[in-house]
Amino acid sequence: MKTRKPKALLLENVHPDAAARLRSVGFDVESLPQSLDEEPLCRKLSGVSVLGIRSKTKVTQKALAAANDLIAVGAFCIGTDQIDLPACARKGIAVFNAPYSSTRSVVEIVLGEILLLARGVFAKSQKLHRGVWDKSATGNNEIRGKKLGIIGYGKIGSQLSVLAESLGMEVYFYDLEVKLVLGNAKECRSLLQLLSLADIVTVHVDGRMENHGLIGRAQFHQMKPGVIFLNASRGFVVDDEALAENIRSGKVRAAALDVFPREPKANSETFSSPLQGMEQVILTPHIAGSTEEAQQDIGSFVSERIVDYAHEGTTLYSVNFPGVQLPKIKKAHRLIHIHENIPGMLAQLNHVFAAHKANILGQYLKTTETIGCAITDIGATYREGILNDLREIPHTIKFRVLY
Repeated sequence: MKTRKPKALLLENVHPDAAARLRSVGFDVESLPQSLDEEPLCRKLSGVSVLGIRSKTKVTQKALAAANDLIAVGAFCIGTDQIDLPACARKGIAVFNAPYSSTRSVVEIVLGEILLLARGVFAKSQKLHRGVWDKSATGNNEIRGKKLGIIGYGKIGSQLSVLAESLGMEVYFYDLEVKLVLGNAKECRSLLQLLSLADIVTVHVDGRMENHGLIGRAQFHQMKPGVIFLNASRGFVVDDEALAENIRSGKVRAAALDVFPREPKANSETFSSPLQGMEQVILTPHIAGSTEEAQQDIGSFVSERIVDYAHEGTTLYSVNFPGVQLPKIKKAHRLIHIHENIPGMLAQLNHVFAAHKANILGQYLKTTETIGCAITDIGATYREGILNDLREIPHTIKFRVLY
């Protein structure tokens, strides 16, 4: 009887290296260029073991309910706010992302846009395309000595801080959490303090609910006249109508946006924004992290983490599972048991092993507040029925044989 290959579904133009890696270990891979809404995703997830997405596909409780075979979700991007992480954990589905792979790409485009906007290059280029020769130094500035205000001092914000300082900028930052300060950057006590002193404001926050509408009319009012504003984090962070008003009034001198409150789900859809048609505004289609180098790194990193988990049980880089790094072992069977984190679960597991005369060669248990992940290596001989008994232990979420 022919064994059915496990299925992987990759959406949103995940890099081909990811599909190649999954196929190399036996997955039947389907790749689609677009994201999927909830209902189509539910239909597609039947029989799928691995789901790969980028930023637009929402992995909701309803989608997970239709995914009975799903063991892992790969977010081929930095953020995971599009995924219901607690719901994945409750279903025993590990989630992996690429927290560092595209940080350099984002930092480079933001730094490049700061230079272009400060010098008025983008606006002058557009004029020249229309035949207008505007040779003037008015409104063109060096960035050396200018105050850069970074909202969000995480992986991207902190790296931008170092490179901007090397170009002679004064760097200030504001973050909700305590951060290690790099170089000569100065931490602001409040968002108001940062907005009131920065010549250039750039946003690099995550997708938590507190950041929805973070920058609106009140915040633009607090900024210095002639400020340059950039957002390459999340579209819902900035009120684009308020930004457009402040650009028209001259309060905001220039801006660069890579993310928007409403983004097309595929290249075939039309984009619309109140910021269109403004020559001092750079608009890019959510490509800050989309370099060939970054996408290849992301494709390799996330697919490798999925393969490690699917075949070895390693969860070291999972964002919703306890981290377990495992040695390779031969002439043994490795079993993974994911369960609710309640007292006595390990004792119940070991009772089953003892009852079936299974010799434990190694055992690894890590827990979070809600789930436990127990990986056990046993000898190759044991009594029949052990696998079914392990599945039937009360409070089991998911059980499978790794090898």
